[in-house]
This record gives sequence, C-alpha cells and structure tokens, in this order.
Amino acid sequence: MSTPSRIAINRAEINKVNAQHSTGPKTEAGKQRSSLNALRHGLTGQIVVMPTEDLQAYQSHLKSFTDEYRPEGATEAHLTQALADTSWRLNRVAALETNLLSLAAIGDPLADALAIAASLESQAKALANLSMHSQRLSRQFERTVIQLRELQKTRRTQEKRDLDNVLDIIEMYESKGETYRPSDDGFVFSPTQIQVALRTRNRERRVEEAYEHHCESAA
Repeated sequence: MSTPSRIAINRAEINKVNAQHSTGPKTEAGKQRSSLNALRHGLTGQIVVMPTEDLQAYQSHLKSFTDEYRPEGATEAHLTQALADTSWRLNRVAALETNLLSLAAIGDPLADALAIAASLESQAKALANLSMHSQRLSRQFERTVIQLRELQKTRRTQEKRDLDNVLDIIEMYESKGETYRPSDDGFVFSPTQIQVALRTRNRERRVEEAYEHHCESAA
C-alpha cells in the first residue's frame, strides 16, 4: 500500500476514535453555544417543534390560531397551520437572542452590562443572522395573513350569496304552501344557519320599515 493511502487511512481511524471519545462541550455556557449553532435548522427546516421545546405548548399555540381564524377546508387549514408555525419560529428567534446575550451574564449589574456589550461585539454575526431570520419570518407571516384573509373573505362572500339565494327560494316555496329542501340543489347549509339567516333578514326588514315609517311621519 502506498504511503499517501496509509496516511489517509490512519487519519480516518484517528478521527473515528476521537469522535467516539468526544463528549461535546463540558460547561453549561459551552452547551448553550453548541445548541445555538445547531438551532439554525429550527428556523429554516421542516421541523417545527425542536426536541428541547414543549410540544404541549406548541399545540396550545396552534389552537389559539385555529380558534381565531376558524379555517374551513384544506387550504385555509394549511394557511392557519403556516401562520402558527411561523409565529412559533419568530418566538424562537426572540428566545435565541435572549440566550445569546445572557451567556455573558454573571450576576453583577455593572459587570453584566460590560459583559453584554462585549457579547454584542463578539456575537455580532450570530445576532445579525437571527435578525435576518426574524425579518424573513415576519414577511412570511404578513403574506400568509393577507392570503388567508382574502381567501376567507371570498368564501364568506360566496356563502352569503348562496344563503341569500336559499332564503329567496324558501320564501317563494312558502308563498305557494310548499316546502323547499336546500340539499336538493346542492346547498349545504344547516337548518340552524338557515333559521339564523331568516331571523336576521326579518329583523333587517323590520328596521327598514320602521325607518321608512319614521321618515313618513316626520314629513
């Protein structure tokens, strides 16, 4: 075997042994720095909840978004999920920035101030990287909010148009003493939705009639 090949094999064996015996950072600060280096994947990758994070807290976080937007259909559900995930990552950026600055804190206010100033200088690249991720995630969040709201606005406009059509047909059938089943025409509104819409329409008509009566009396 040639000498270069033997050297390469020896180097590979030494690296393997060193890797097996390596235990990683020993100090708490070293471990935090190591975790910060690895967490860049938590801001850009597919994994939303990191192993060090609370899954139950994430699920509660996601529920707050579904409760707010009440998505209907796969697309709205996907956008709502994307909003929650982006917001979760934004919160992680803030936590990482705090951790990065707190590595230098030792308990004395003056010393901590000086240490944090030094940390800002030494960690400038890492902080700039976090700021870049924060801006990217913020833009992504804003775009997703706009997309979701526009989608829901379009859906609700169509739902109102369909519901108004259902009410018109029901009134036409009732005038002839007949019963209309919206499902026969492919409408999927529940009886409760229809009753609420009917009460709302009747109330609006009464308000309009009261206003016209008031105008006639004042004339």
